[in-house]
Amino acid sequence: MFRIRVIHGNAFFLSRDRVEQVQGIFRETFPDLAGYAEKLPSLLHRPTEHGYRSGLLVAEGAQGRVDAFALVLYFSEAASAFLDFVGTRPGVRSRGIGGALYETVREYCAQLGARGLYLEVQPDEPALTPDPEELKESRQRVRFYERYGVRVIEGTQYHAFVGEPPTSALLLFDGLGRTECLARSDARRAVELILTRRFGHVVDRAYVRRVLDSFTDDPVRFRPFRYQKPTPEPVAVRPGALSGAFAMVRPPRHEIHHVRERGYFEHPVRVQALCESLGATGLFTIVPLKPHGRGPLAAVHDAEFLEYLRDVCGRIKTGRPVYPDTFPLRAPDRRPKRLLVQAGYYCLDAGTPLYRNAYVAARDAADAALTAADEILAGRRLAYAVCRPPGHHAGRRFFGGFCYFNNAAIAARYLSAQAKTAILDIDFHHGNGTQDIFYDRDDVFTASIHGHPDHAYPYFTGFADETGAGRGLGFNRNFPVPPRTENEAYLRVFGKALDGIAAKKPEILVVSVGFDTMKGDPTGTLLLTLEAFRAMGERLAGSGLPLLVIQEGGYNVRNIRRSSVAFFSGCAESG
Repeated sequence: MFRIRVIHGNAFFLSRDRVEQVQGIFRETFPDLAGYAEKLPSLLHRPTEHGYRSGLLVAEGAQGRVDAFALVLYFSEAASAFLDFVGTRPGVRSRGIGGALYETVREYCAQLGARGLYLEVQPDEPALTPDPEELKESRQRVRFYERYGVRVIEGTQYHAFVGEPPTSALLLFDGLGRTECLARSDARRAVELILTRRFGHVVDRAYVRRVLDSFTDDPVRFRPFRYQKPTPEPVAVRPGALSGAFAMVRPPRHEIHHVRERGYFEHPVRVQALCESLGATGLFTIVPLKPHGRGPLAAVHDAEFLEYLRDVCGRIKTGRPVYPDTFPLRAPDRRPKRLLVQAGYYCLDAGTPLYRNAYVAARDAADAALTAADEILAGRRLAYAVCRPPGHHAGRRFFGGFCYFNNAAIAARYLSAQAKTAILDIDFHHGNGTQDIFYDRDDVFTASIHGHPDHAYPYFTGFADETGAGRGLGFNRNFPVPPRTENEAYLRVFGKALDGIAAKKPEILVVSVGFDTMKGDPTGTLLLTLEAFRAMGERLAGSGLPLLVIQEGGYNVRNIRRSSVAFFSGCAESG
């Protein structure tokens, strides 16, 4: 038995182990190119530096042993992919690994948005491959690919001898199930990127121009199938190992926290709507929640605060929410003795009640975020925690804004022990709790795009000049935007926030996502449309960072159904 996994980086132990195993296979399988093995971590860790995105797919056998791998390069400008290397551990018998791996490669390319996959094999002509064993092996490879409708491109100079020592190759094309012809312009653009960015160290510009000029047929001419009869039809991409590539974690007991009073927008129907709409996309695999204990909460929240929430919620009668109504103004350090009166000591506002089941639901929400974080550490490129109650308004020792524990901060602190982590908050409201937790720390960089505090809750924080303190100076950025901001202006700010994050060179990005920035939310004043959410998803996935998405706000049910699908579809299309 084996499983196929996509490795997107080298930050975590599991990923490093798999990459090191691939490097070992590479050195044995391609001894003349052993130096490329050393380059592999940088290809994965800095995906945009080389002009293409690298994806490493590994077939794992027992106990995580890598038996085979495929390295795929994606060129977004041409919407095309290139199969750079395929290797198998010496001595491993096929057991169907090759077919399963290539099918997953095709699915991976389709999910990236590729309109075609290019690949090379050694020529299957005796004149170009005189060694009998090598010729036999080459013919077997072409036969294998022809089973998937892959065609040899004819009539070009791509096969010319290049490099030192000189090598020759056939160029093949997999339309990934598409039946339309390959246009000359599309092929030339893809080949130009492959030659200049992947092979620019061994070919000069004159060679590239000669090859491109040799593409004279329009559409591109293919060699007739040589090993498959009758002529096979293009093989459609079959959903397989990468279906449900994103993880989703849903707190199982969130519905027990249901405050039915007017003006309390944070209802259970939000989770139901998100799960129904996103479940229909086929992008997600449901992952069961795993308890993580009190330790991760205590790493970001004050111990007395945690004990208070546990004790006071346990004493409140079922169905009787208690709202804070008295707040310390000139004596903030004097904590009242009565538990219910202490609500004003620990709470940010008068709109977030203490409730019998609030503590239990909030613990589950934090565990959902931590379970999703575990999926990221295991190699997922995106994991989504459908947290309810939300969390980004909860600080070190206060709750408010419908939030009790800061799910994003808890998960980010947990991840930062393994890899450099940043938080981007794109809820309409400032993530004041997240800022409070990390303001004087340098272990997690935080950025928040939100409605300007002159006009939007929580009013007292979120100004652009709040940049951190002490060790945390420069590790907090705020990007307040005015009311009625539309897509174009918002996305410009979004780009600035991403640039600030990139400058800190994180290895994981935690995204506090709120769909209350969409036009029509009862708590927001921005005018974003579905196009903005799709664009944000594309840009986030385009960063190359593993994404842990934590649900925050969004209170128009129709809006959150549509905007969530647009956002995660953007992540899938660009990832």
